[in-house]
Amino acid sequence: MQAHEVGANVNKARLREVLDRLPSLRVAVVGDFFLDKYMVVAPELAEVSLETGLEARQVVEIRCSPGAAGTVTSNLAAVGVGRLEAIGVIGDDGQGYELRRGLVEGGVGVESLRNAPGRFTPTYTKPMRRDMGGETELERLDIKNRTPMPPEIEDWLIAEVRRVAISERFDAVMLADQVQERNCGAVTDRVREEVSRIATTARTLFFADSRVRIGEFRDVIVKPNACEAAAAMGFRGQGEPSLEETASFGRALARRNRRPVFITLGALGMMACSSDECVPVPALPLRGPIDIVGAGDSASVGIACALCAGATLEEAAELGNLCASVTIHKLGTTGTASPAELLALLD
Repeated sequence: MQAHEVGANVNKARLREVLDRLPSLRVAVVGDFFLDKYMVVAPELAEVSLETGLEARQVVEIRCSPGAAGTVTSNLAAVGVGRLEAIGVIGDDGQGYELRRGLVEGGVGVESLRNAPGRFTPTYTKPMRRDMGGETELERLDIKNRTPMPPEIEDWLIAEVRRVAISERFDAVMLADQVQERNCGAVTDRVREEVSRIATTARTLFFADSRVRIGEFRDVIVKPNACEAAAAMGFRGQGEPSLEETASFGRALARRNRRPVFITLGALGMMACSSDECVPVPALPLRGPIDIVGAGDSASVGIACALCAGATLEEAAELGNLCASVTIHKLGTTGTASPAELLALLD
C-alpha cells in the first residue's frame, strides 16, 4: 500500500472551498445525548460528616457540557455547519435541563430532543480534585438507562429519521451509538434496521459511529478502528491486525455495507476504503503534548462534512485527520476544530 503524503489531497485552497460550503449544510445527529458534568472539589475545604464520620468533599465549581452525541453537535457547530438538529431521548430531570440548555447555547435545534418521564438523562458525573498542580479526575459516576427503550419511543425515533432524511432532505444524518447495553439507548436493534431501510432510498448521507456495535450497521458509512473492523468481519486473531489485513477487512466491510468505510489507525491516521480500494491517509505530526478525548468525534465530523461538500474519500479522510489533529492538542478538554484552526495547519 502506498501512503499519501500529508496534504497531498487537500491544499489550502481546496480546504477553504470545502469549508465555505459548510454553512449551507443541514445535519441531524441521532443517538445518545449525554451530559458531561464536572464537579470540582477543593480538598482543603473537606469536612467530616457528623452523621457518618466519612469525608464530605466540598464542591466549589460545576461545569456542564453536552457529551457523546452532544460532542458531535459541538464539533459540527465549531466547524461551521449552518443548521443542526438533535434527535434523541432524555429524562424529565435536572440533567436533561442542563443538557438541553447546553445544546441550545451551541446553536443546536432541540425540538426533537424528547423528554421521556421514567428515563434518565444519561450523565457522566466527573468529580475533579483541584490542587496546586491543576485538576485530577476522580472516580466517575455514570447515570445510564438499563431498561429497554419503549416501543412507542422507537416508533417516534424512526419517524424523526424519516422526516429529516426523506421529507426535509437534510444533507446528513449522523448516528451516535454510545450506550453499551443493548437496546437501552436511542439506537436500538429496531432503529438500526429501519435506518438501513431508509438509507437505501434517501439521498441523505448516513454516517454511523458505535461504541460496541459498528459491525451491525448496514447501508451507512461507518468509522471503526482497526480492531473493530477486524471483529466486524469475524477476525479472531490475537492483537491488532496488520495494515494489510486491515485494508482487506476495510474493503470487505465496504462491500458488505455497500458504503465507504473509514478505518482509524491512531497515530498512523486512517484508511479510506471502498469495495475495491483502501487508501492510507497519514496523520499530521504531533506538535506537543496531546489529549485524545473527543478526537474520534472530531474526525467523524470532518469526514461527514467533507463528503457532503463534495470531497473525495481521500479528501474526506484528510479533513478528518486535520480535525483530529486540532482537537488532540487541546489539553484537559473535549476539543473542537474551527475553520481558522484547520486552515492554519496547512500554512
